[in-house]
Amino acid sequence: MNKSALTVCAIVLASGSAASRAQEYEQNAAIEQDVVVTAQQQRRQVTSDGSLGALGDLGALETPFNVRNYTAQLVLDQQAETLGEVLENDPSVRTTQGFGNQSELFVIRGFPLNGDDVALDGLYGITPRQLVSPELYERVQVLNGSSAFLFGAAPGGSGLGGGINLTPKRADKTLLRATVSYAGDKLWGGAIDVGTRFGANDAFGLRVNGVYRDGDTAVDDERRSVRVVGADFDFRAGPGRFFLDFGYEDQRVYQPRPQVRLANTSLAIPRVPGADANYAQPWAFTKLRDVYVLARAEVDVAPDWTVYIAGGLRDGREDGDYATPTVTNSTTGAATQARLFVPREDNNESGQLGLRGKFALAGTTHAISVGATLVMAENRNAFASGGYRTATGGFTATTPTNIYEPVAVPRPANLPGTGTGGNLADPPRASYTEFGSLFASDTIGLFNDRLLVTGGVRQQKLIVEGFNRATFVRATRYDRSAATPVVGIVVRPTSTFSLYGNRIDGLVQGPTAPNTATVNPGEIFAPYRTTQYEVGAKWEVHRLTTTLALYRTTQPNGYTIATPTPANPVATTFVVDGRQRNQGIELGFNGEPTDWLRVIGGGTINDATLRRTAGGLTDGNTAIGVPDYQVNFGLEVVPPFLRAATLTGRVVHTGHQYLDATNRQRLDDWTRFDLGMRYILVADDHPVTLRVSAENIANRRYWTSAFGGYLLQGQPRTVKASITVEY
Repeated sequence: MNKSALTVCAIVLASGSAASRAQEYEQNAAIEQDVVVTAQQQRRQVTSDGSLGALGDLGALETPFNVRNYTAQLVLDQQAETLGEVLENDPSVRTTQGFGNQSELFVIRGFPLNGDDVALDGLYGITPRQLVSPELYERVQVLNGSSAFLFGAAPGGSGLGGGINLTPKRADKTLLRATVSYAGDKLWGGAIDVGTRFGANDAFGLRVNGVYRDGDTAVDDERRSVRVVGADFDFRAGPGRFFLDFGYEDQRVYQPRPQVRLANTSLAIPRVPGADANYAQPWAFTKLRDVYVLARAEVDVAPDWTVYIAGGLRDGREDGDYATPTVTNSTTGAATQARLFVPREDNNESGQLGLRGKFALAGTTHAISVGATLVMAENRNAFASGGYRTATGGFTATTPTNIYEPVAVPRPANLPGTGTGGNLADPPRASYTEFGSLFASDTIGLFNDRLLVTGGVRQQKLIVEGFNRATFVRATRYDRSAATPVVGIVVRPTSTFSLYGNRIDGLVQGPTAPNTATVNPGEIFAPYRTTQYEVGAKWEVHRLTTTLALYRTTQPNGYTIATPTPANPVATTFVVDGRQRNQGIELGFNGEPTDWLRVIGGGTINDATLRRTAGGLTDGNTAIGVPDYQVNFGLEVVPPFLRAATLTGRVVHTGHQYLDATNRQRLDDWTRFDLGMRYILVADDHPVTLRVSAENIANRRYWTSAFGGYLLQGQPRTVKASITVEY
């Protein structure tokens, strides 16, 4: 073979080798990209295990309660901006608002949970109130049912139907995640999530989150501004774990669309205004600023035995100018509008300590938990009613408007005389609350823990003081104690299936008789106590958890009755003699039955009935604002022809509700559809996720809630988009 032929052969062989290497490189790159995409898509959005307060961490099938945890991945994937948007996945929860303002109020099993009573890492009083940005938290845990033993009595006086507990994010690995987002009309924003571990054996961890959003929402003329920062530091070495969490939230809403009230029960439910209509006054606003610090230490003092102590504090400030329209003519939409300005400050402290351990004895296992909690909350507030100018130069408390054709008026001055309570520049102390408790429990395991029986009790002491805003003198004092037991049973015939039941109490501070009760004004009643009975079943297979629960809870109700005497024929007395009985069925499912399908949601049937009402006039009626059934069903599908994409869809359906106890004013049922898509690109082995979604895609107008006796309008079509880069 001549020299030229050898050269040609060498070139051909070299080219073939290079082509082979190039092909191999492309194949490896494709495999690596597929691995990255698959890893992103398989991150869990919902789990059913987690911490249960006094009982500690439990697996889904070991828990005698109905519990779900919505993870930080779900918050990211669904572009959720508030806790309410996270809980739109939950068939047992509906989100409404507090009276007159923009606070989120959660209705669980037909009972309210105030924003003040959302727990943070098991502690009450520390979570920012009213509005909470979920981006700071690893999990949003929802516990269906009463929880007085598990977490103690909630200081805000709610939570009889269920509770919410937030878990801060921790640094588990090195992470750098940046997100740019858009929502509504012109609401732009961004978020950053940075974490790392360092030091010998990665003993130290640091996680920092920041969120910024500002701009117009999908509601006409409504504007929101959000500034949030959170930092979480931890140290893990030997038998000890130490955590320090810090959070700052600044939430502002300008010209927020308000709720609507009806002047009396004879009025019909008015036609819903346009989906994006806004009947707020231009000067209305809500400003919320909260700072919190939380510290926790856990030390393993022996195998299977841990001592823990935690404490935190929160400093909060709220300012709001509110104007709620009251409809006087349902046909024309004519209404009056009052004004209320409220400055408020909160200083809360909370702590807990305890011991948890396990041991075996005579063929049985025991999980012991003992501890104590203390929550102290001081609230300072003032208020001023609006003084609208009249044609004669005087003042009036209300001004005409219309929910279909709003009438804008200048911001009124503070109404002179009785229209003001307290110093607006320096709000006086209005109340002080101190809730303390001691608890103990034992979970006994039999037959290799196939049968788990939990028994426990929490002794609670509730102190509530009220102060005169003008004289600063204590006007009322409430000091009562109560024991709240718990019994729970779990039967596990197989490793993937369990049956459970529980009997647990709820506890909130008792009511105070209003001044309209002439016989006993200011009388403080014993704590409200409810008893819940629940049975259910859980099934886990291929990362899919299904739960079926049947429950019944009865709550005392108070009302004023006529008690005439010869000396006082118009005398009235406030009594606690009524009942509200909520019972129902819950079906929930979450997880991935296959590698290409994810489901989240379920359905709830709730029968909320009034009993022993004043004069028996509304006995047997449905409680205000409690739908007879609710359905939330979400799907995520990875199409075989586009493996880097995820198609999402969700339907939210709510049955009819009543606005009044006489059940004359009925809201129609409503259905909302959401659609979206995620697509994952891979840049230098790093995922870049593109997201786009549309909530209420049909732009349907509807009254979403009647809870509390007022109408709340559902949000209009809201388009969201974001880009997340992760290293």
